[in-house]
Amino acid sequence: MTMTQADLAVDRAAQALASGALAILPTETVYGLAADAADPRAVAALFEAKGRPRFNPLIAHVADLAMGQRVGVFDKRALALAQAFWPGPLTLVLPVADGEAVCDLARAGLDSVAIRVPGHPLARAVIAALGRPVVAPSANRSGRPSPTTFADALEETGVFALAALDGGPCAVGLESTVVALLDEPRLLRPGAVTRAQIEAVIGPLAEAEDDARRSPGRMARHYAPQAPVRLNVAAPEAHEAYLAFGPGAPEGPRVFNLSPTGDLAEAAAHLFAYLRAADRTAPRAIAVAPIPAHGLGEAIEDRLRRAAGFVG
Repeated sequence: MTMTQADLAVDRAAQALASGALAILPTETVYGLAADAADPRAVAALFEAKGRPRFNPLIAHVADLAMGQRVGVFDKRALALAQAFWPGPLTLVLPVADGEAVCDLARAGLDSVAIRVPGHPLARAVIAALGRPVVAPSANRSGRPSPTTFADALEETGVFALAALDGGPCAVGLESTVVALLDEPRLLRPGAVTRAQIEAVIGPLAEAEDDARRSPGRMARHYAPQAPVRLNVAAPEAHEAYLAFGPGAPEGPRVFNLSPTGDLAEAAAHLFAYLRAADRTAPRAIAVAPIPAHGLGEAIEDRLRRAAGFVG
């Protein structure tokens, strides 16, 4: 795509969003189905398109820190994290500063707002052209694996979008880390920015506890394929698909190795696409190999447990 073509695509997407329509945008995490965060009718249409529960809050995606500061109240900890990890896959849950910039429906009626600056330049360009935040949850039907390719995003929700931008495969492939800074810092959802990286900037993180409801992606059965999911399986049974991890894994038409070399970043990038691919083989179940729990493994395990229905 040339710069001229990219500029035209960005302009079309911004115009679609300004008109109250939906648009598919690429981010470094997953493809998002976007709506104007200030427009409750557009947000309602987004909920309808995804089949998403109304009480599950959405993330406000902003073009830069300055736009974020118009939306949320940043203390020293929030500023430190924003400066360290934005643009990038970190969402901050903060006291809301402007309840109209991110409407009540998008915030699920809460007095807090989830904010991030996406790492993909096309997403930031669209938001900057629009001039205000967008909400952009993953461009899949609610509960389905998140799309990490343009084709998968179109397959899931393309019929609902007036504009769609192809930004290539998602580099991270896993939804953002979510940290609440409403009192003591709390990790609400693990992601590509790890606990250790965050704690190196602001100190220890508490667990989610009651603030969990302020984060997207906290439903009990989330990121779920059609087939049931079994975790920590050394070898699949007959008629099962298998998400393998590391060297020495079995081979076959229903085996999808998240990372033959045991690389957690590669596994995260492949997770949702391989869940989809496994599900397309119509297996009796999808078995998943054990995943190391350190670093990105914490986020991968979180998503897999939601896919299996184990996390509330």
